[in-house]
Amino acid sequence: MRVFKLLQLQAAPKSRGAQGPISLEEATIALRIQAGRENHVMKDRYSSIILVREEDKVIHEDVEVDGSKAFWRDLVPRLKAERWLLGLTLLLAILATFAGIHFLIVLPFWIVLVAALLNRSAPASVILSPAKAVAVDGPTSDPLVPALNALDMPVLVVAADETVVFQNIAAEKAFGTIPPNTYLAARVRSPGVLDMIRETMATGKANQIEHTERLPSDAVYVVRVAPAEIGGEGRTPRIFLITFRDISQARRIDRMRSDFVANASHELRTPLASLRGFIETLQGPARNDLKAQEKFFGIMHEQVTRMSRLVDDLLSLSRLELRSHIAPDDPVDLAPLLGHVRDSLLPLAKDLNVTVSLVVPDKPVIVQGDRDELIEVFENLIENACKYGQEGKKVDITLRGGEEGTQAEVIVKDYGPGIPAEHVPRITERFYRVNVEASRSKKGTGLGLAIVKHILTRHRARLLIHSEIGKGTTFTVRF
Repeated sequence: MRVFKLLQLQAAPKSRGAQGPISLEEATIALRIQAGRENHVMKDRYSSIILVREEDKVIHEDVEVDGSKAFWRDLVPRLKAERWLLGLTLLLAILATFAGIHFLIVLPFWIVLVAALLNRSAPASVILSPAKAVAVDGPTSDPLVPALNALDMPVLVVAADETVVFQNIAAEKAFGTIPPNTYLAARVRSPGVLDMIRETMATGKANQIEHTERLPSDAVYVVRVAPAEIGGEGRTPRIFLITFRDISQARRIDRMRSDFVANASHELRTPLASLRGFIETLQGPARNDLKAQEKFFGIMHEQVTRMSRLVDDLLSLSRLELRSHIAPDDPVDLAPLLGHVRDSLLPLAKDLNVTVSLVVPDKPVIVQGDRDELIEVFENLIENACKYGQEGKKVDITLRGGEEGTQAEVIVKDYGPGIPAEHVPRITERFYRVNVEASRSKKGTGLGLAIVKHILTRHRARLLIHSEIGKGTTFTVRF
């Protein structure tokens, strides 16, 4: 517990008229008597309040220091300090006696003069009223506590002995409750972070490091530690502020960007390498082989078509990202739109020997959106269901909603092999494939579900995915 002592300083009767500041040395001596150690004292020159920060223990006893003892103890030094005035006073008394003025008449004036001189030179006596302890355990004990708790960034306050003094609400959510006076090393197990904090404690200079926290969940933080002066400028820092800035999202974006560049390069390199090989063959051994030329030209056409689809999907993603903050507001009836998409995919379904069924309500189901983009969403979902759920021989499309106050939902369900649970959270990432060879054999670019996700984000809609091995996969679009 940290305790603030508010001590009321009062002038003794003989010094109430003193204009000079109260002696800081006497206040410090009195506080040392009370606390048994050196305290950090901050005194307002124009006030009689001294704020004392007691860092290590709670003082239970109350001590009062009377200035009367200090008066007699310091009498001789004060007389020495004003000896020339006292000498002048004595000289005036002798002259008055030689002038024939009665001693009893001069004596009162002499006493008043000496008292005034002593009063002017005496430091103000210090009387410490019973100390009022203000504990800093509750959230309202210090005005800084609510401010720190309002931050969404985890913050720890650590004492010079490496014990945790305070954690804000964000830190409690991120790392769990840390009881006061717990050693930091008991909760922060990273040697790099601990070494950085100890270096700051030794040098008094702020420092920072990147740290990955594995539990309770993976998170990447920029950990920064800075000393806080609590005893005035030039004093040794006694507390240290540690902040944890979460950069997990930025690191995920960096990883996705790196994966995107690597995957895009790979996806383009494969058909380009194929084209180069066929061109070299046509220029050499197959120069006059018309049958080989016909076969190679067909393969080259497929590779060029694949690259064209890939470039189109990349451009589509780029356009969606640029407009992601603008929600479309055109009214779109989902029932006829789904009918149009199903009819356009019937030739593909027939080739794959898959039956596509569509169930829609009698009433219109109107949503705010962009018709062309929504067509692209459901073309991707239904086409994937036909290709990857081919083993189930059936794809069901269901539209729900239309009643006032109900959400519109489109459910696309296949009865294929299903998707392993570990892959479900990532299948909307660019170029992510559950089965690379199967995806390429079905002429996929690896960008279809990424496009779906971006379009639905722009429409303020959600994509829910549920899959069971051997039972199929269900994609639900909820507006």
